[in-house]
Amino acid sequence: MTLTAHEAWSRLLDRARHELPEQTFKTWLEPTEALSLDGSTIYVGAPDQFAADWNESKHADLLSSLAPIALGHPLAVVFKVTEERRSRPQMDFFVAPPVQHRVAVSQQNGASTSPPLSERYTFDYFVIGKSNELAAAAAHAVAQAPGKVYNPLFIYGDTGLGKTHLMQAVAHEILQRKPETRITFIGTEQFTNELVAAIQNRTTPDFRRRFRETDLLLVDDVHFLKGKEAMQEEFFHTFNALYEAGRQIVLTSDRPPSEIPGLEARLVSRFQWGMVADIEMPDLEHRIAILRQKALLDHLELTIPEEVVRFIAENVRSSVRELEGSIIKLLAYASLKHREITVEVAREALRDKIKPNDGSPAGGPALNTFVIQQSVAKEWGVTTEGLRSKTRTKNLTVPRQVAMYLMRELLGMQLVEIGSAFGGRDHSTVIHSLDRVAAMMKEDPGFAQRIGKIQVALESLRN
Repeated sequence: MTLTAHEAWSRLLDRARHELPEQTFKTWLEPTEALSLDGSTIYVGAPDQFAADWNESKHADLLSSLAPIALGHPLAVVFKVTEERRSRPQMDFFVAPPVQHRVAVSQQNGASTSPPLSERYTFDYFVIGKSNELAAAAAHAVAQAPGKVYNPLFIYGDTGLGKTHLMQAVAHEILQRKPETRITFIGTEQFTNELVAAIQNRTTPDFRRRFRETDLLLVDDVHFLKGKEAMQEEFFHTFNALYEAGRQIVLTSDRPPSEIPGLEARLVSRFQWGMVADIEMPDLEHRIAILRQKALLDHLELTIPEEVVRFIAENVRSSVRELEGSIIKLLAYASLKHREITVEVAREALRDKIKPNDGSPAGGPALNTFVIQQSVAKEWGVTTEGLRSKTRTKNLTVPRQVAMYLMRELLGMQLVEIGSAFGGRDHSTVIHSLDRVAAMMKEDPGFAQRIGKIQVALESLRN
């Protein structure tokens, strides 16, 4: 009796289940399905390209070797993306939306050159906590009454904390209620490139018409406007045209308007007209909630034990993006090593992401925030408590800035993390401190040598 593709694949899977760890099988092979059986080759569908490539490289040969036992004859196994499953949540963490959804959004808004909106960047998938509740509330208000409240909405914060997610969530919510809304979503770099091309091709009127006739303008990373006078001039007039027409503007940046160097005062003023809201680093409970949401979206809630979720949340603190990326790295590592997911496996897989910056003076890694503060305080003859205090006297300001600089250099900490280690200072203060230390090192070789000496001593603690 000739087997169908489905029957042949079921037999192969039953056999493979005994050869692979349960977690590996559930994560990579259970979501697959037989597509067709063509002679001595079976074509198997995976949910996305990442899963297809992974299964092809890691499991295809094993499955083929099991065919003579399971089926009684050789059979080559080829993985490919299942077209009809493209609309399901992706397994990878680059969050590329399904092709047909991306094209539909782009076409209905008449802005084919704009990047597509991600189907996951909606309010339903945004996990709210203390660090982002103000920005989330403002975004919800804008989505309910575009152009009426908080215009513009300016969201700022460090990389990977959800600024773009919130900005696109506004667009999704508005589109759901008014599908005919014209939306333009663009990064500042692309805005610059398109303006240059328009000037060169003498199509500036078309460029202006596109941006000034949109109903909702979303601009990512406006801090890249700094120092570009022509771009700022064009953006200024575009902003005015939209604002006066009552059309909504949403902007994101890595710092508040007043902290963007080289930004014209008239733009700073306009960016502050509506609501300026920041997103900070999520706390532990918030990080756990984010990881749980991610596991749920990718159907991994039964694969990753709760203690592993907590371990990741406690040790990966730099950004939401890195939190989510840690899960896919852990899954890949466990599958490659054919091991079940445990805290110990997570520790091995994420050893490059687990940073020794818990600030504890006892136990743990030799190099951490406390040790850096202690070394700098000793060099400048001050106390670590003084470095973490709100006091701004010169004898404390310089060593405090140096300690921030060394944390960035040696531990690779994010701006918000560094600010937290110094009494909860704003990340814009940390940016100023880093810039100031870099400038002083250039101006004063003796100062640079002093910092270099501390840095060498601290680096020796890694070993």
